[in-house]
Amino acid sequence: MLVPASATVASADPMPQPSYVDAVQRAQGIVQDASPQDLFPAELATQVLIAGTGYSQPEILNDLRARPPLYADAKARLTALLAALGQPATTSDPELARQRLHDVMSMSRYDALHRPPSLLDRFGQWVQDRIAALLRLLFGNGRGAQPPAIWLYVVGIAVLLAVVFVVVRAARGRFTGSIGLPAGGPRPAADYFAEADRLAAKGDRVNAIRALCAAVAATLAGERSWEGSPLTVREIFQRAPDFASLRPLLLPFEAAIYGGREVDEATYERAARIAANFRQPIEAAA
Repeated sequence: MLVPASATVASADPMPQPSYVDAVQRAQGIVQDASPQDLFPAELATQVLIAGTGYSQPEILNDLRARPPLYADAKARLTALLAALGQPATTSDPELARQRLHDVMSMSRYDALHRPPSLLDRFGQWVQDRIAALLRLLFGNGRGAQPPAIWLYVVGIAVLLAVVFVVVRAARGRFTGSIGLPAGGPRPAADYFAEADRLAAKGDRVNAIRALCAAVAATLAGERSWEGSPLTVREIFQRAPDFASLRPLLLPFEAAIYGGREVDEATYERAARIAANFRQPIEAAA
């Protein structure tokens, strides 16, 4: 009974971290006979190298992270690194050598080596890691030919376009409707009020509340404010003497046009009552 228990405890101990030389040797053995399109050896060798050497060999890591991996160049670099580790350079004056190395590495040409990866570099690496993870999920970790990563980019772009298409279809043209210019040029506020009445009678309260906002904007800033002004509806409404009173009209408009929300009957009636304050002087003048 004691023997299995001791074996269980021993198996639970973490694996010792490989030494620098061991990590290089193991990485070389992993990629020695790797197939050019097989990603798994590259990922395994990358993990072994980072565990034993950290990020001190960026050229080899870049070869292994390439898609497809650059196994030939990585093997050549690993072989040269092992040879250098087997015959370390020596000097009679280590302090002088260290000072000269410091002087060389302090040159401006090596500034990039001292800077941490930029946010763009980190994002690019994150994308590559996600692509590799998705490839493993779709095609497994088995050895053998793997599809090139370019196909995954094509599939990802197709999925993204499909999502954009679904979102635009779900909005039912509200985004284009909110910025579209009428063919007949600028229109007076009375036309927008009449359009709001017609759309509300048909049950299209989203475009009806848009027409109400256009009418109020035309009243506040002129007939061309809705078609050609660079200001947003909120900025135009802020010209009103009492901007807070327009919030029951502005907020449902923003929620419907920019947020894809529906406008219920009670909300529209409340917005119509607010807009009526700008409608009555127009009708009286007419």
